[in-house]
Amino acid sequence: MAAVDEYQHHEDPSGVTGIGQGPQLLSTSDALDVIMGPLLNYRRTSNQENKQPIWHGSVLIVTTPGQRNPELVLSPAGAVDMNVVNPRFTVDQRTFHGDRLYEDPKRAFWRFIIDAPMQEFESRWTYEIRNLEYVDRHLKEKPQTFAIPSIHQSMRIMFHSCNGFSVGTDVDAWSGPALWNDVLRMHEQRPFHIMIGGGDQIYNDSVRVDGPLKPWTDISSPHKRREFPFDENMRQACDEYYVNNYIKWYGQKPFSTANGQIPQVNIWDDHDIIDGFGSYTDHFMNCAVFRGIGGVAHKYYLLFQHHLAPPKSTFTTDAPKTTEVSGTGHGTTPADPVQMQSTFVMTDDAGDSSYIIGAKPGPYVEERSRSIYCQLGARIAFVGVDARTERTRHQINYPDTYTQIFDRVDKEFTANPDLKHLILLLGVPIAYPRLIWLENILQSPLIAPIKFLNKRFGFAGGFFNQFDGKVDLLDDLDDHYTARQHKDERRKLILRLQKIAQKYSARVTILGGDVHLAAVGRFYTNPKHQALPAEQDWRYMPNIISSAITNKPPPQAVANLLARRNKIHHLDHETDETLLEIFDRDPALPDGINATNGSTPPQPINGDGKDGKIEPKTSSKNHATMPSRNYAIICESGPTLPMVAATTTGASTLSPADATTTTTTTAAAAPSIHTNGDSAASHVSRTPTSKDNMRHPFSNGEMNAGTQHPAAGGIVPTGLGAEFGLDVTLRVEVSNRDPMGRTDGYGFSIPALSCEAYRERGERW
Repeated sequence: MAAVDEYQHHEDPSGVTGIGQGPQLLSTSDALDVIMGPLLNYRRTSNQENKQPIWHGSVLIVTTPGQRNPELVLSPAGAVDMNVVNPRFTVDQRTFHGDRLYEDPKRAFWRFIIDAPMQEFESRWTYEIRNLEYVDRHLKEKPQTFAIPSIHQSMRIMFHSCNGFSVGTDVDAWSGPALWNDVLRMHEQRPFHIMIGGGDQIYNDSVRVDGPLKPWTDISSPHKRREFPFDENMRQACDEYYVNNYIKWYGQKPFSTANGQIPQVNIWDDHDIIDGFGSYTDHFMNCAVFRGIGGVAHKYYLLFQHHLAPPKSTFTTDAPKTTEVSGTGHGTTPADPVQMQSTFVMTDDAGDSSYIIGAKPGPYVEERSRSIYCQLGARIAFVGVDARTERTRHQINYPDTYTQIFDRVDKEFTANPDLKHLILLLGVPIAYPRLIWLENILQSPLIAPIKFLNKRFGFAGGFFNQFDGKVDLLDDLDDHYTARQHKDERRKLILRLQKIAQKYSARVTILGGDVHLAAVGRFYTNPKHQALPAEQDWRYMPNIISSAITNKPPPQAVANLLARRNKIHHLDHETDETLLEIFDRDPALPDGINATNGSTPPQPINGDGKDGKIEPKTSSKNHATMPSRNYAIICESGPTLPMVAATTTGASTLSPADATTTTTTTAAAAPSIHTNGDSAASHVSRTPTSKDNMRHPFSNGEMNAGTQHPAAGGIVPTGLGAEFGLDVTLRVEVSNRDPMGRTDGYGFSIPALSCEAYRERGERW
């Protein structure tokens, strides 16, 4: 092996410190040749203590190698509310220089770190990268515009997960990533300030089916697969697969359009690596191939989803000592000289103060976890937990990581008394029906004869995964917080969240995805223990479950089974949990709108049902789980608002061609609060009793939950959550054969928390 000392840190022409000389190419074109991008990320806000907050973000582009010193121009573009006359911005047009994060002989990654002072009004900003020209000449560059909330606003949030297709899915039958068309329609009516990715932003599973891992997957013996080396040739092949899959998916419309206009914040999950990563048996997860693809997937996760410099090199069996992680940064060990040939990697990337970096590397991804804390405007705090880097079959996160996260939350809430809400992103649902009975069946001796037939004759091949020979569904069940091995970790997490809610009188809302259906779980005080309205109950924590925005849902029978398992569960003596029955009917287009595929004459887009009608999504008894593609909208329900559209019902969002069928926004439209005829202040808290069916609505914000709730439209604030409560909308696809991705809305509101009267009584009042 060549001496590693030849790769010394040096100053790059772009002004950053890095290792490696790069491909030693210099572009002779006057244009900036871009392969993919831009991708817009949100990082954090600063200077809140001076009441002059600054928005911080970043922009990423992927170029051909040999580019030099690209520049981005950021310009004020007016107020979101057209009623604001002659908006005066506190800054003018500014130029930001790009930093080269990584470059190899085929491509380079450039990041622009940008910032903008938040204004007294909700503002639009335009950014343009000078001299940009796409390598694919069919693509045309145009300035990108995004929105930043006013100093007084919290952010309007779009939440999604599972943005890809499982192996073997008929992509055409599911109209590709069609729901991103609906996201953009909603964004046009009232802009999103942030787009939270809850994991599986990309599906990399085909690496084992038609990618470089296929020869390894085809090995029949689990023992031989465990012993298979991950050498430099396989690393190069996997590296090329992952980067090309990212470029293809992130560059595909309409997803690519959203990427450039709505700032992202992401955590990852297993499909960002490979299906089930972290939840297989320990001796199998420790095999060289899993360690290798974990490193490669992490490299491009940092680049594409976080705009951060990757490690100097990733694991191979040829040079395993070049990937050890120290207590700071990516480690002090030397880089693999083979991987560094014609390659440059930035080494002085300071990251961002929004990250909560784990104290030690994960067991299989040999990097430290990267959770996120940031503030989403005036009153909402956000924590995204990296629940994949440290995951094993028996743990989700290290105890020290939870301590780091809650120490950060304590620090931030103590410093900022204006914070009224904590949104916690876990990726996988935590308030969800129990499936331990299914785990027991799949791990029982009853499965042994089928497993023997599978091993000898391939019987029931789809029932067992191709990695460790276990029942394929088990890795998904082991991922759940409700799995038996995560039960204690789950309970401790919820109790710590309750303490945060009680201490700061701040409502906690949990986001989760992964399960490919929509639902709303809730923790709450056991009414048999204490009758307490949700507005004063720090144990009341909704779990918004939104999944998938792109992948196909589970069969109707699975959703119905989960709904039947929707029992009242007891976390402890004081805390119960169950799903809210929010789905009052199947999603449907409004009267007069024909769900067609655009053909002439119009033809029904779903020909599977009788007379071309859309098949029912669930049984008539299932009101708790919705197996149809979806995403969520979350925003404050109070009166500090930008201009809003006049559509206030749960009707489906429409294309421009449908605009004649609905009322549209005009410049003169005045902000309004939709309260079903009542003022927000007139609502009286309702205290649930031990006789109530807690699967039904039991708070003011939950009353009429579903398509008839004022929040169902996703545009007009309701006022039902009081001044600092939240409106939640689940936008559910009507038909998977609709390329326009039109949706129907289901809404409810989360009340602000006021528990001062109980704070001094302690936990067991």
